[in-house]
Amino acid sequence: MRIETELTRMLDIRVPLMLAPMAGVSGGALAAAVTGAGGLGIIGGGYGDRAWLQTEMAAAGNARIGIGFIAWSLEKKPELLDLALDRAPEAIFLSFGDFAIFSDKVKRTASKLIAQVQTVAQARQALDAGADIIVAQGTEAGGHGGKRATLPLVPAIVDIAGTVPVVAAGGIADGRGLAAALMLGASGILCGTAFFASHEALTHPNAKTAALGGSGDDTIRSSVIDIARSLPWPGTWNVRTLRNDFVERWAGDTNQLRDAAGTEGERYIQAAAAGDMSVAATIVGEGIDLVRTAQPAAKIVEEMERGAIGLISQAERMLVGR
Repeated sequence: MRIETELTRMLDIRVPLMLAPMAGVSGGALAAAVTGAGGLGIIGGGYGDRAWLQTEMAAAGNARIGIGFIAWSLEKKPELLDLALDRAPEAIFLSFGDFAIFSDKVKRTASKLIAQVQTVAQARQALDAGADIIVAQGTEAGGHGGKRATLPLVPAIVDIAGTVPVVAAGGIADGRGLAAALMLGASGILCGTAFFASHEALTHPNAKTAALGGSGDDTIRSSVIDIARSLPWPGTWNVRTLRNDFVERWAGDTNQLRDAAGTEGERYIQAAAAGDMSVAATIVGEGIDLVRTAQPAAKIVEEMERGAIGLISQAERMLVGR
């Protein structure tokens, strides 16, 4: 027994699940493991480190994977899209910016164009740009995102997407979330937090420990770590992380943090390298309560698929009067 949707048919995958292209976390080994388990693994191209991307594409071996980029950052290094397309990935995943700039180049290849959006208006823009798949990302997601919640956002985008499959993201970390997303009309799910502490993730070991002990209650959206890292994120998006001493200190005083960005930025960089999680961010979403053990990615995929199938079967048995 398996779940078949427009997403599984389009991508020729068994499980309607994609790995979120988490910058610095979703490397080649993790992407390959998710693909090997029946989903689609996607490498996180992040902010455009060419050497890192080449290394991680090589680490994926011959696995069928996708490659993701932050669109506003890719505008500064558009040659990285050519590097990615040369590998002939299953998909190019774009989020946070203007999809139309890159859509023609992607559409001239066999790679699918996946566009992640945070509003219905952005979904319309992605459809106009020719996106093959729309990811509707709710604010519950870890990392960068918008303000709308997953539960109402997904069906609103499904209603305008026509035949384009919609994938739900944000707060989904187990089979219950997959089953719920399908009931909302989604064709599958995109998961990051569920894989943040997986064996194959490139996450610092101390960040994995922090995540496994974390709660969605303890997450916060802010621009603190972007300011500390001198990343010019557009004001449309901020980032969800676990609360720590550094975020608590600066979340209400970002103007002063900008003034102190030189010293505080260096402090942040050193802490991230050393795994000092009182300063460095643990970038997970509200679904982190559902992640309590470090597991191989394949086991995570297997448990999510099995859990969703069980719930769907149970729901069918609950129907009466048939």
